[in-house]
Amino acid sequence: MEANSGASEPNPNATITINVKFSGVSIPISISPNSTIKDLKSLLLPSTNVLPRGQKLIFKGKVLEDPMTLTASKLTNGSKLMLVASQCLYQGDGPVSKKAQVVPKSRKDGHSGSSNDMKKIPVKNRMERWKATGVVALSECNLEAIPDEVWVCGSSARVLDCNKNSIKNIPNEIARLTSLEKLFINANEIVDESIRWEGLTTLKYLTVLSLNHNNLTTLSSALGSLTSLRELHVSNNKLSGLPNEIGHLTQLEVLRANNNRISIVSDSTGNCHSLVEVDFSSNFLSELPETFSSLSNLKALYLGNNGMKSLPSKLFKTCLQLSTLDLHNTEITIDLLRQFEGWDNFDERRRSKHQKQIDFRVGVSRDFDEGADKN
Repeated sequence: MEANSGASEPNPNATITINVKFSGVSIPISISPNSTIKDLKSLLLPSTNVLPRGQKLIFKGKVLEDPMTLTASKLTNGSKLMLVASQCLYQGDGPVSKKAQVVPKSRKDGHSGSSNDMKKIPVKNRMERWKATGVVALSECNLEAIPDEVWVCGSSARVLDCNKNSIKNIPNEIARLTSLEKLFINANEIVDESIRWEGLTTLKYLTVLSLNHNNLTTLSSALGSLTSLRELHVSNNKLSGLPNEIGHLTQLEVLRANNNRISIVSDSTGNCHSLVEVDFSSNFLSELPETFSSLSNLKALYLGNNGMKSLPSKLFKTCLQLSTLDLHNTEITIDLLRQFEGWDNFDERRRSKHQKQIDFRVGVSRDFDEGADKN
């Protein structure tokens, strides 16, 4: 019979559960005891939206240090920690996930305005106006569905504006608007399965698609069939990413996908050579693909409120029109930026474009402010 000669060797594959209290909720995290406190903070990011450098973990009245392992910090299975978040060091929508903003149905009894005036117009006269102008204006009309008379407009409709309603689906009938150029369905109740892409993708002249403030978590690969798109707006949803087929949108100039839950950007985005403005601010990004360096027409890039730790290595060298860069509340420092080839030329362009604005805001300072270009 062998006697115990000391503590048994820890199983490197073993995990323990740490309970972290944040905003009145206990968050269980499974993690190896050999992991560091910094590793634990990274695991907490998706559940809290708080950047690791904005997290302060407290155990038995003591603030835990990033380099220390859980074992060295005396954390064991079932240990309870408290997370205190530093102000403004959030990504995504902040510490509490916001729901898409939609117009309450009670608005139909609200104040009078253009939408109420429109509803007083007989349907026949309204349709005549739509056909004459090419603009189907139905914003803030308390709609739960797009009215059937819209489809009667057929090829006459160039713009369909259904913003700020409670519309729940985009039906196949939209294919009847064969000349539609701009589609606005912001602030409604659109979910993934309620978009009939087989109808939407027949719109060969569509240049603007705006689906901000809905409840989307994914976009169909069929998006890549809308090859005439010049602007795609999908901000303030719950998207975890964009489809690889976005690379087929070679005419796309503006891509705004801020305030989502995007953690990875597809390499194929680098094929969108016409992109001039990209907004990925307030997501879960830590990096961009190297293919971003091929976006030679890119002028503005917004990455604030992410966990960004670096940038594509050739971004400043090859994106020679880039003059606006927002890195507010990221992990990227000015010292890191100065190491990139092409930084000096970018900084000169940035100063040239924004000098008056910067002088007005911060006096004579000429130092790079990672958030100065945001507005």
